[in-house]
Amino acid sequence: MTRRVLFISHNYPTTRPGGAENYALELRRAMEADGGDALLLAKGGAPLNRSGSVHLSTYVAPVDRQPNEYLLFTDGYSYDWVDHTITDKDFYTGHLRKFLQAVRPDVVHLQHTMFIGYDVLREIRTTLPDAVIVYTLHEFSAICHHQGQMVRTFGDDELCDHASPRRCHECFLDITPQQFFLRERFIKAQFELVDAFVTPSEFLRDRFIDWGIDPARIHHEPNGRPTPAVIAARTDRPTRNRFAFFGQITRFKGLDVLLEAMALLVGETSGVDDDLSELIAALGLVTPAAPRVNPPHLWVHGANLDIQRHDYRERIGDLLLATGPDVTMVGPYRPEELPELMAEVDWVVVPSIWWENAPLVIQEAFTHGRPVICSDIGGMAEKVTDGVDGLHFRARDTRSLARTIERASTEPGLWDRLVDGISPTHGMAEHIDWLTQLYDELDKRPRAGTQMDVPAQVRRRSTRGRVTR
Repeated sequence: MTRRVLFISHNYPTTRPGGAENYALELRRAMEADGGDALLLAKGGAPLNRSGSVHLSTYVAPVDRQPNEYLLFTDGYSYDWVDHTITDKDFYTGHLRKFLQAVRPDVVHLQHTMFIGYDVLREIRTTLPDAVIVYTLHEFSAICHHQGQMVRTFGDDELCDHASPRRCHECFLDITPQQFFLRERFIKAQFELVDAFVTPSEFLRDRFIDWGIDPARIHHEPNGRPTPAVIAARTDRPTRNRFAFFGQITRFKGLDVLLEAMALLVGETSGVDDDLSELIAALGLVTPAAPRVNPPHLWVHGANLDIQRHDYRERIGDLLLATGPDVTMVGPYRPEELPELMAEVDWVVVPSIWWENAPLVIQEAFTHGRPVICSDIGGMAEKVTDGVDGLHFRARDTRSLARTIERASTEPGLWDRLVDGISPTHGMAEHIDWLTQLYDELDKRPRAGTQMDVPAQVRRRSTRGRVTR
């Protein structure tokens, strides 16, 4: 009998691109192509999509004409951003329950619950008591109210290495320590219903263990990547001075750090007009006075700048003006375009200012034989080995990144040596085999959050007010 797996995600990638969204869709389709029975339920509508439910009072609808892929709408419901829950519970007990009863999955594998809420776990366990529940943790939103970034909200975006009610209150003065205490208790109560967690990096796994998740319940497994139909060619070029940024453009992804580094490297104050010279000075950058031979060029392939804060959009605009023709702002791209885009560059830069987990762009770069330049923290430093398949720079340090780019574009033989050091990417077929084994093992065990999950020797039942063993 074929096992039915339902994947749940917080967005559908064609309406709002993102790494976890792309991975969830790729995983569903790869599992189906492998002969499995797999479905995807992804959040649709506001706040990130421009349109809501097509039909009034319809909360689940197919994605265009894609079989086994559905959008879940929350039109008319309020979302509590502190506890991550939809406040009116008939959303879960009514609309979501009807969908679960209709599709009856054997395994529910959650990829993200933002916009849907952690209560979805309680509803899954209530409606499908025999189903296996697996949750892949892609970032730290359960721990950190600051968009799951583990970055302080004050000062200079200081990295945060642990959460507590007091520390979280310091970041959000309008939320009391007591509220943060209850937030943690609420989320952990829902997590007790999960049979197993998966993390794509050891770094993330360690953080959640420190937060209180039982190490036996949380497994490290890299995200699987499908084999692309075309692999970017290893093009011979006299210099390796072509760099690219791929991914979402948010203030945590560090594009401003990268653009500042480019301004340091390629700006020429003697050759620009007065207004641009004043702008470069106002940005706090000191640029070379003499023209460079074969300066580095950066291509920016990214989405979601339009939904960022106004001051960040202005900052990026000013930096693009300061870097002039040495930076090309391309914009969003489709996954199928990636081989062609990778073929045009030598290096992929991941300059994030937060810990990250396991950015898919690193795996994509390695798949296409491109070494990665990345911040020396978190999941990035774990996935890229400095001097073997890429280069590290000091996180958030513009000058450190500029020196690293300079080295990458000028050191003879460096690019070829790092390309030769790239290991094969974790394939999707291998990944599906691992997940299938996990599902098989969990299927043999009592379900988390049910009475049978409690060891028999400590079970109690109440008989007319008397507790017995």
